[in-house]
Amino acid sequence: MRKIIYTVFIFVFVLTSCKVTQKGNKGKDGVDGVTYVKPSKTKKEKPSFFIDSASVRKHLYTLASDEMQGRKSGTEGIEKAAKYIENEFKRIGLTTFEGLDSYRQTFNFTPRRSKEEITSANIIGVLEGKSKKEEYVIISAHYDHLGMKKSGSGDLIYNGANDDASGVTGVLALAEYFKKVGNERTIVFVAFTAEEMGLIGSTHFGKGIDANKFVAGINLEMIGKIPSFGPNTAWLTGFERSDFGKIVQQNLKGSGYQLFPDPYKNFNLFFRSDNASLARLGVPSHTFSTTAIDVDKDYHKVSDEAETLNMTIITQTIQAVAKGTKSIIDGIDTPTRVVIKERKK
Repeated sequence: MRKIIYTVFIFVFVLTSCKVTQKGNKGKDGVDGVTYVKPSKTKKEKPSFFIDSASVRKHLYTLASDEMQGRKSGTEGIEKAAKYIENEFKRIGLTTFEGLDSYRQTFNFTPRRSKEEITSANIIGVLEGKSKKEEYVIISAHYDHLGMKKSGSGDLIYNGANDDASGVTGVLALAEYFKKVGNERTIVFVAFTAEEMGLIGSTHFGKGIDANKFVAGINLEMIGKIPSFGPNTAWLTGFERSDFGKIVQQNLKGSGYQLFPDPYKNFNLFFRSDNASLARLGVPSHTFSTTAIDVDKDYHKVSDEAETLNMTIITQTIQAVAKGTKSIIDGIDTPTRVVIKERKK
């Protein structure tokens, strides 16, 4: 009996150590019906994200949907986008900005080359800091775009997926992330309106703040495409204007992600996105981007659709921004201030 049990045990052990194939087929080791499975080394796993990629996709596809009608400031489309962002801020648990009783900073303005006054709003949410709550870091992107063509056939909607639904997606994802992990400095999350009309939303915001309280500005613009530097890279505007970029580079060492200075100097991009409104006040405020703007065929075209973007790139970039700026958020590093010498008239 003991011998029978022992024999059965050996037989079961052999079977559990083998992969059974169809009878008559030779396995890898030349034995009919059996392939011996050797102990495997640690398998290479797919990149893991601490930023929720499912939420990234949801935010992007919602904000860049036809329902938003191109999100032009002053239209029903941008109002739908504003409500979506407000609801997300509320769900995440952000509070309102100082002096406001809601997430909206509403104001009126008249665009250049127009006589019609527009009412629009920046959407602002706050995550109060702990040990350094009187020091602020702004994380921003613009949620407006170009709206719709007035006439024509075919696709008439400027969906603005890369420009800049991708950036707003980053703002929402970072708000959720820092809500979970905590922050020593207060973070002000802003979706600016009317960037496409001349940085109007961020300029209005800048006029109402004490810039000395803001130690850094993190602006996200067009983060959905592979940059000229290759995968796992992004570039930063105004890199040489403060040591913000060097701090981020140091924090990203060993992560497999790299940050480069803006390679498109002739485009003057430091002054063409919402970071400029705070930088002019001395805040080390810079824009992260991944798009090869010199060759991008979808920039300000109706072809700027969510389907043209790479969800992995967006998620990796948001994650890199979180990791790269964490020491600033935690009050460990403070970037040098920006000094802008205005040209003499």
